[in-house]
Amino acid sequence: MYIPEFNRPKDRSATLAFMRANPFAILVSIMDRIPFATHLPLMVDEAGGQIVVRGHMARANAHWKSMQEGQESLIVFHGPHAYISPSLYEIRESVPTWNYAAVHVYGEPTVFWDEEGLKETLHRMINTFDSSYLEQWSELSDAYRSRMMKHIVGFEIKVKRLEAKFKLSQNRTKGEQARVIQALNQSQDSNISGVAELMRQEGLGR
Repeated sequence: MYIPEFNRPKDRSATLAFMRANPFAILVSIMDRIPFATHLPLMVDEAGGQIVVRGHMARANAHWKSMQEGQESLIVFHGPHAYISPSLYEIRESVPTWNYAAVHVYGEPTVFWDEEGLKETLHRMINTFDSSYLEQWSELSDAYRSRMMKHIVGFEIKVKRLEAKFKLSQNRTKGEQARVIQALNQSQDSNISGVAELMRQEGLGR
């Protein structure tokens, strides 16, 4: 991913927080010599400096068959985005642009389908995304849960490379940044107002 230095976040914790706040990501692997993508909710963990991304997909999805050790997959975490009008800039000779944030992670996958591994993954995902469902899941029959797990495949990817780009008007003056934030914050579209929030979190416009 092309990343000008002023768009590269310096704080690793902010990058991880962004990934966790935007967990519905795009997993891309090479299948039959062409890219193949699957949209999935994913969990992001870090221990001892190692970032690990975990999730599962339908066994009927042939994507997992292409996820081989020794062959990297790409995961794209993407967040809010917004058009930025040049009318917000101080210099008249300016052009439009688009503000956004995205994180690309690369690593070799490990695929698993044993029941214990899937149980642990599902338990953690339910805890992460819908903890209120955990009791209902626990009360389902063992036969039903086992049958459901036969239809999915789990995977984890230890991240080898991480590329983060927060393109948030860092190259503009503080006054321009403040006007961009004010304009975007007025929108009812969470994609647009979300960019204003990201800019504030990065300390821009002040």
